[in-house]
Amino acid sequence: MKEYKTITRIAGPLVFVEKTSPVGYGDLVRLTLPSGETKNGQVLDTSDDAVVVQIFEGTSGIDQETTVTFLGENIKLGVSEDLLGRILSGAGRPIDNGPEVIPERRVDINGAAINPYSRANPEDFYQTGISTIDATNTLVRGQKLPIFSGSGLPHNELALQIARQAKVLGDNAEFTVVFAAMGITNEEAQRFMRDFEETGALERSVVFLNLADDPAVERIITPRMALSAAEYFAYEKDMHVLVILTDMTNYCESLREIGAAREEIPGRRGYPGYMYTDLAMLYERAGLVKGKKGSITQVPILTMVGDDITHPIPDLTGYITEGQIVLSRELHRTGVYPPVDILPSLSRLMNGGIGKGKTRDDHKQVSDQLYAFYAEGRDLRGLVAIVGEEALSEKDQRLLKFAAAFEEQFVRQGKQEDRGIERTLDIGWELLREFPEHELTRISPDLKKKYYKP
Repeated sequence: MKEYKTITRIAGPLVFVEKTSPVGYGDLVRLTLPSGETKNGQVLDTSDDAVVVQIFEGTSGIDQETTVTFLGENIKLGVSEDLLGRILSGAGRPIDNGPEVIPERRVDINGAAINPYSRANPEDFYQTGISTIDATNTLVRGQKLPIFSGSGLPHNELALQIARQAKVLGDNAEFTVVFAAMGITNEEAQRFMRDFEETGALERSVVFLNLADDPAVERIITPRMALSAAEYFAYEKDMHVLVILTDMTNYCESLREIGAAREEIPGRRGYPGYMYTDLAMLYERAGLVKGKKGSITQVPILTMVGDDITHPIPDLTGYITEGQIVLSRELHRTGVYPPVDILPSLSRLMNGGIGKGKTRDDHKQVSDQLYAFYAEGRDLRGLVAIVGEEALSEKDQRLLKFAAAFEEQFVRQGKQEDRGIERTLDIGWELLREFPEHELTRISPDLKKKYYKP
C-alpha cells in the first residue's frame, strides 16, 4: 500500500493528490487526518500529474498533513444469503440494528456486462398485481421496464406495491426483490422500512437506502451495490430477482455534481457527456443468461424534471430500456391510483410474455381493444368541451362513457389490492360488453364467442 502527503487542492467532494506512482481507476483510498480520524474514497481520475480522489464522507478536516493511502482494490460488496431480510445503507452497511453480514465472498460492485451472445430472450410473464401494467404494458422476466413519474406523484407507493405483489406464475424457483432508494428523505426511508417490515415483504428482500444528506458519491455506488447483490442471487442461487431502483434522477444529479467538481465539459443541460454510457452500464445488468436458471428484471423509477419526457434522463433511459410506464398528473389530480396513463406507456417485450399457456388466450386482443376505445374516448373529451355531449353520435357517447369507466374500474385499484391477471382480463370484458359485439373490431370471432356474454 502506497502512502502520500501530497494533497494540493480540494474541490467539493474531490481531493487532488500529486506525485504518486501509478494507481488504478476505481481503486479504494483511505485518508488519515492529523486528528487520527479516517475517511474513505475512490480514485475517480488518474494522470501523470495528479490523481483525483472522490471522498465518501465529505472533505471537512482534510488538509495537507492528511495521509493518503491507496489500497489497490475496487469497492466490493460482501454477498451471502444472510443479505435477505436486511436493510443496508447506500454503501452496503447494515442500518437495521442487526448484526454484520458474514460474507460468503466479496464481489466487485462494477460487475460484468452480459455477453450479448449469452443472453436468452425474455418470454415469461411477471405478475405485478396492477392491471394497467399486467394487461396493457406487461412486464416480462428479464426485462428493463422503467416508470416515468413526476415530482409529487405516488411513484414510491407504486414501487412498494410492486415489491410486495410481484411474482412469477407457474415457476417453482425462489423469488426475491432488491430495492435501492437513492437521495430519499429520512421520512421516506422510515416509510419504506416500515412498509417492508409490516407487510412481511422484507423476508424475501434486500433493501439499500441512500439518504438525501448522504454524500453524492455514495449515491453513485448504491445501484451498483444493489445489482451486485441481485447478480449473486440470480446467477449463483438460481433465484428470480426483481430490482427496483428509485429515483434515477437523483443518481443522475449526483453524476452532474461530481462532473462539475471535476470541471468536465458538460453535455445536455449540464449533465456529463458519458451519462448515456453510465446508465447503460446499470440497465444492461438485467436479463436472462443461457444456461442459468435465475434472472434479473429491472424496474428503474425516475422523476421527469418539469414533467418533460424529452429531458435527458428519461430520453436516454428510453433508448436503453424496453419500454416505459408513464404516470399521469391529470389522473392523479382526479384521485385515481395508480395514475398510470396507458396511452404513452409501452412494453416492447409484452407480446413474448403473454398468450395461451402464459396468461390467457384473449390477453393480446383484449389489451388492443381496451387501448383503442380508451384512446378514442380521451380524444372525444376535447370535442365535448367545444360542441357539448348532445352533439355526439350514440357510439361516441358510448366511447366517452367508456373512458370514464375504464379509469374508474380498470385503472383505479387499492394500494393493497393484488389483482390476478384473470381478474384483470375479466374486468376488461365487463367494460367491453357495454358495446355491441360488432364494434369489437380488434377481437376475433372465436374469442368473442368464448368470452362475450351480454
